[in-house]
Amino acid sequence: MDSAVLLDLLGNENRRRILRLLSHKPCYVTEISEYLGVSPKAVIDHLRRLEEAGLIESRTDEKRRKYFHIARNLRLEVSVSPYRFGAKSAYPASRSLDMRGRCEHISIDFPASEDDAGPSAAKDAPEGAVEESEDDADVPEIDGQRIEANGGAGKADPSDVAALAREYAYLEDVESELSLAQRWVHGRVTDILDSLSERLGTEADSRFHAEVLAAIVRDARSAREVSRELNASPERVETALDRLAERGLVEYEGSRWRIA
Repeated sequence: MDSAVLLDLLGNENRRRILRLLSHKPCYVTEISEYLGVSPKAVIDHLRRLEEAGLIESRTDEKRRKYFHIARNLRLEVSVSPYRFGAKSAYPASRSLDMRGRCEHISIDFPASEDDAGPSAAKDAPEGAVEESEDDADVPEIDGQRIEANGGAGKADPSDVAALAREYAYLEDVESELSLAQRWVHGRVTDILDSLSERLGTEADSRFHAEVLAAIVRDARSAREVSRELNASPERVETALDRLAERGLVEYEGSRWRIA
């Protein structure tokens, strides 16, 4: 998707709030209208624009209510500085992408193989599916010269133009690798939440349940401790824990929860 179109769509606060709501669960027009505090007619207009852009889709249930849900998995990156303004939208890195060896300057514990990694990206997005705008361009490869692992640390001497050029080239490479790594992480997070939704049911808030599980897996703890870490009400955490326990994903042992 063209980043200028995406920026224009997201420039409207109500459309951002709609997407935030739909990121938790599919909703029909009346639910969205009540959440936003605006008329159903205005909601329908926002939904139409989001649907035309391909960001959301709809389905009709047995009561003939039309539910809307987010259809696209993409990132929007914006860079503003005294020397650059640019925006690009990008799909998560494709599931066939082997991240080993792709990031020379940043340290990430990538899976040893694609089999270990599992699914990692939007199914319909090819590797490199990136829309760029303004003055953003492909980061050039450095021919031959590569700064050592600690080469980006510390400032180059301003009087040494060659050192400045090397550091700038190094940082361009780091920036490019970070963008690719963020796309990879984005795809992996989405796939994990998809899998969790299948276990919990589509009506559950898979993101919140994943946060509860992550808090537990860091250190088995009580519901109140999880509540404090997530800054969520104890009642909401307890409801999530009960649901996870019903699915056999967590269990209560002593006075603390742990992964089953």
